[in-house]
Amino acid sequence: MRTILMTTAAMLAAGAAWAQEPTAIDGRVVDAGPSAGVTARAGEALVPVRARIDEDANALVVDVAGRAGTRPLDFAGENVCLIAGARDGLPYAFVVGDGGEIQQFLIGRDGSIAPVRRLNVPTTATQCAADSATGDLYVAEEAVGVWRFNADAEADPSPQIVDAPRLGRLTGETKGVALHGPWLIVADSETGGLNLYDRRADHAFVGRVAVVGDGAPVAETGWLYAEGERLRVQDDAADRWIEVEVAAIAAALGVEAGAPAPTAAPEPDFAVVVATVETPPMPSFGDAADDPAIWANPTDPAASLVIGTDKKGGLGLYDMAGRELQYLPVGNVNNVDLRAGFRLGGEEIVLVAASNRTDQTIGLYRLDVEARRLVDVADGPQATGQGDPYGLCLYRSPRDGATYVFINDSNGEMRQWRLTEQGGRVRADVVRDFAFATQAEGCVADDVHGVIYVGEEDVGLWRLSAEPDGGGEMTAVARVADNPALKDDIEGVAIYDLGDGDGYLVASSQGNDSYAVFERRAPNRYLGSFAVVANAAAGIDGASETDGLDVSSADLGPGFEAGAIVVQDGRNVLPSQNQNFKYVPWSAVAAALGLRTR
Repeated sequence: MRTILMTTAAMLAAGAAWAQEPTAIDGRVVDAGPSAGVTARAGEALVPVRARIDEDANALVVDVAGRAGTRPLDFAGENVCLIAGARDGLPYAFVVGDGGEIQQFLIGRDGSIAPVRRLNVPTTATQCAADSATGDLYVAEEAVGVWRFNADAEADPSPQIVDAPRLGRLTGETKGVALHGPWLIVADSETGGLNLYDRRADHAFVGRVAVVGDGAPVAETGWLYAEGERLRVQDDAADRWIEVEVAAIAAALGVEAGAPAPTAAPEPDFAVVVATVETPPMPSFGDAADDPAIWANPTDPAASLVIGTDKKGGLGLYDMAGRELQYLPVGNVNNVDLRAGFRLGGEEIVLVAASNRTDQTIGLYRLDVEARRLVDVADGPQATGQGDPYGLCLYRSPRDGATYVFINDSNGEMRQWRLTEQGGRVRADVVRDFAFATQAEGCVADDVHGVIYVGEEDVGLWRLSAEPDGGGEMTAVARVADNPALKDDIEGVAIYDLGDGDGYLVASSQGNDSYAVFERRAPNRYLGSFAVVANAAAGIDGASETDGLDVSSADLGPGFEAGAIVVQDGRNVLPSQNQNFKYVPWSAVAAALGLRTR
C-alpha cells in the first residue's frame, strides 16, 4: 500500500504550532449538521443533489432536483458525502460504514441509486468528505486516522494515509473530516480540537484549534460539515452542534485561505464518450480479459461478431448486443486478431489467430460465421519457441497476398511467421525475428501501407516494415516522455480504415485511462485523446486500465453504422464485477474529436 506521510521538514516546521496549547475559537450552538450536497450533471442538465442516511431504515436517501430516491444498505451506514465525477460530471455518493465499508453509488436524474464499487478500510469509518474539483475522497477511520482515495469510479482504489496517531499529529481517535478551499479539517476527537492540513503542501500539518460554544469547550469532536464560510462541529460528548467561521480558524493559526489546488498532477482534459454495449464479465477473476477482435459481417452488419481473450482461460465470442455466444476454454490466451479471405480447403474463411501462453503456441481457428463458432484449424500445435507469447497481430501483404502473424515475447523479442495451408489445416513457419529494448505487447499491421505498429509499453509507439525482409529498423510514432497525453503502459493498437490508405491509428494509454488517436499515414500526427466514461442511462460504467482494443470502420449494425471501437475494461464497476469489454460507437469518437467516419 502506498502511503503519504508528512515530510520531516513539514513536521518540524509545524512542530511549534502542534506543541503549543491550541487557540480557542468561539462559536455558537446551532441545529444539527446539514445533509451532503453537490451540484452535478444528471443527464444534460446541471442539477442540485442532496443525500442523507436514514438511520431507522438504514438506507441512503437522495433528492435530485425534487426527485427522491431510496436504496437500502447492506451494511450499517454511518455517513454520506457527494461528488461530481471529474470526467463525466455525474453525481456520485459515498456511504461509509461501521465495518469499514466505503460504498460508491451513481445517482440518476430520476433519483435512482446504482452501486458502483466498494472500497474498504479495516475498521469503522465514521465520516467522508469529497472534492469535485480535485477528485479527492477523504475518509475518517475512527481508530486509525484519515485516508485519501481517488474518487473517480475508474481509478486505482489504493488509499493513501494522510495522518494517524503516533505517526503524525492526531492524538487518538478521529471521527470527522471536512474540506474548505485548500484546507483539510480533521476532528482530533479525543482533545475536542480541530487539526488543519494544507492540501497544497502534501497535507502538511498547519496547527490545531479548540472550539468553544456558548462558553463551553467541545470535549469530544465528532462530525464536521463545511458550508460556505462556516464550519459546523459536532460536540459528541454534549450532543450539540457548534458553528464557527473558517476564517477564524485560519486567523488563529496565522494562515490565509486560498484557492484549492489538486493534490496530484492534473490529467490532460480529454474528450469523453460512453459505451452503449458491454459483454458479460469474464468467468476468470482478476486481470483476465485482455484483447478483442471485431469481425464485420458484410451482408448482415447486425450479425457482426467480437472475439475477446481471457488470459486466464480461453476465448469468448460475442454478438453486437454483447451476448456471449461461445466460450472456448483453450488456455491462457493473451491476444487475438483475424483476417477474412484466407484460403483453406478450397474456400475463403475468416482466420483467427491467438497467442496461447499455457502451451506457448499459436492458436489458429476458423470463425464459422453461420454457426457463430470458433473451430480449431491448426495443423497440430504450432509452437512459438517463445517463453511467454504475448502480443499478437495478423498481416496480409499487399505485395503477394501472403498472410503472416506476429507475436512478441514479454521480454521484448518479436517473431514473424508465414501462415499457409497444409492438407486442409493451417501451419506457421518462422520468417523473421527482431526485438525491442523492453516489454512490448499491443500491435497492429497496416495491410495497405505494409507496416506494423507496436507498443513498447513503457516507451511509446513504433512503426516498422511488416514484410518478412523488412529488417529491424524502427521509427518512433509517439513517445511517452514527449507527449503529456500518453502515460505508460501503451497497450492495445488498432486502425480505423477510411479507405484509400487514410484513417486513424488508435492506442490505449493505460496509465491515464485514455485512448490516443493518430493519423494513419506517416508520420502519424497526433490528433487528440478521449476517455470512456459512465453511461448512466444505460447503466454501463466507463472503461479504465485498458489492455487490448480493436476498431472497425465497417457498418456493424444499429448504433454502430460508422463502426465501433471495442476496449477491454480493466476495472469493471457499476457494480464491481470481473473484467469485460465495452463497445463504443465510432460516430461518438468522431464527434468528440472532430474526426471523419467512413
